[in-house]
Amino acid sequence: MELVVKNIQGKNTDKKVTLDDAIFGIEPNEHAVYLDVKAILAAKRQGTHSTKEKHAVSHSTRKIKRQKGTGGARAGSLKNPLFRGGGRVFGPQPRIYNQKVNKKLKNLARISVLSAKAKENLITVVEDFDFEVPKTKKLLEIKENLKIDNKKSLLILADSNKNVYLSSRNLSGFSVLSVSEINTYELIRAKNIILFESSIEVIEKKLKN
Repeated sequence: MELVVKNIQGKNTDKKVTLDDAIFGIEPNEHAVYLDVKAILAAKRQGTHSTKEKHAVSHSTRKIKRQKGTGGARAGSLKNPLFRGGGRVFGPQPRIYNQKVNKKLKNLARISVLSAKAKENLITVVEDFDFEVPKTKKLLEIKENLKIDNKKSLLILADSNKNVYLSSRNLSGFSVLSVSEINTYELIRAKNIILFESSIEVIEKKLKN
């Protein structure tokens, strides 16, 4: 697939880039995308939920009634889950929700999303740019020039760029990530994907390995 490179004014330049079909032209694997997104969302869970079971409740261990002759069941202490203030039965405990996903499956998932976006013409390539100081207003102008101001967008840089990143923090529905930071969840959330011209080679090299 061949795309025209745009400048920050949103106009076409004389330059064109060819997207590798191995990365931007495969038949998307929806199940791979599902597995990777599920693992990413699971890893975001804190897992700090905690309840006190019988052994953790602070109560006297005094036997509260005699064992036999009451006509009721035996009760060892007020820690018994049947009593108010007693421990909880099988309550949630702190845990880690991480799920293992193989590197090849992760790459397949990201490639699948990129291919789907390319097929729907939702990928824009723009000339590399930088700011001397963080300027949200300048980035907002570029966003409007590219006609993506009302859509959730993701700008992918070849490498980290502090000024561009800081300029994007106050923009609603606009994210900036470097190639090393992209994942399936961020790619699939974005309606439009904007690629720095220099990022294409880095993406292709990263996802092919």
